[in-house]
Amino acid sequence: MGASPGTERRPAGGLDGAAADDLFERLRGYEGRPAAAAAHGPDPVNTVMIRHWCEALGHPVPPDGSAPATMLQVWTMAGPAGGGTGRAGPYDELLRALDEAGYTSVVATDCEQEYLRPLRPGEEIGFDAVIESVSPRKTTKLGTGYFVTTRMEVRADGEPAGTHRFRILKYRPAQGPGAGRLVRDTESGGSKSRDTASPQGKPALGKPQGTASPQGKHALGKPHDSRPQDAEPQAGRPLRPRPVVNRDNAGFWEGVARGELLHQRCDDCGTPRFPWLPGCNACGSPKWTPVASAGHGTVYSYVVMHHPPFPAFDPPYAVALIELDEGVRIVSNLTGVALDGIRIGMPVELEFLRVDDELVLPVFRAAAGGGA
Repeated sequence: MGASPGTERRPAGGLDGAAADDLFERLRGYEGRPAAAAAHGPDPVNTVMIRHWCEALGHPVPPDGSAPATMLQVWTMAGPAGGGTGRAGPYDELLRALDEAGYTSVVATDCEQEYLRPLRPGEEIGFDAVIESVSPRKTTKLGTGYFVTTRMEVRADGEPAGTHRFRILKYRPAQGPGAGRLVRDTESGGSKSRDTASPQGKPALGKPQGTASPQGKHALGKPHDSRPQDAEPQAGRPLRPRPVVNRDNAGFWEGVARGELLHQRCDDCGTPRFPWLPGCNACGSPKWTPVASAGHGTVYSYVVMHHPPFPAFDPPYAVALIELDEGVRIVSNLTGVALDGIRIGMPVELEFLRVDDELVLPVFRAAAGGGA
């Protein structure tokens, strides 16, 4: 998720090496202390939440009506008000110590779960959690900070049901040259860009190059072809998190670099899929062809983010699950519409947004006449 745990080898701004080492020794003192004690889930396991979760993820409801195993954490989570989590004082103290030392940003990096038995409607969920470990100071692409791991033991009607190990990075963001904005050409209805290189002389990650799609069509089609303008430099503004590019999804980001939004289509059964996977989730075939989206879709679901704040983002902002006309869905930012004007089913169009000198992302804008 954009954070690789490479050990810090030099002082980072705010604390010198000695002070950072002293902080680490202080943080280690929290290992083994409770993160949550005798806590209870806000709701019993219930069919409504199971159905909504399955519909959102395209997962069939288990035939016996039990909750899918990967919903384990769902039953322990509190709502926006934060009540009912049973979070213990030592965990709050640990996070406060990191905040006071300048490590104010947070990102979830990974989790591990073990399932002991199914969870069935009507069962009451209880749990305890412990601060399992705090890493030495690390430097990642996001910034410098500390990995904090908690381990939660989940019970259903008093019986052990599973284990949830959760890791976050509390970090000080890397400082970068700019935050992005898209400058639209109001005369043509599109956007303009200059084909410039990154400061290192390499093409910027996700930089549209204006080439044809794998299907011989233009990247975005007409008339909704949008291109990013270079962002105005804003020295010292934290960078957005970098995408994690690996051998399974590299083709997607290469497509973004050409101004294309690519999904995969199975060569054997024809099923489209996104995000990118090494094999078809319908028939298991490893054979596939990249397909460029025409850039049209609708809002399938969305959330307006107010809290928690992230230094590289300006809340409130909309994050939407977009259903493309080609039959796949993608999570992206939604622009060009008042937040209170967003509606499920609202038509949207693809454009590319430059967020800094080295990163361009696909986003969606409300189609003409589609938003308030």
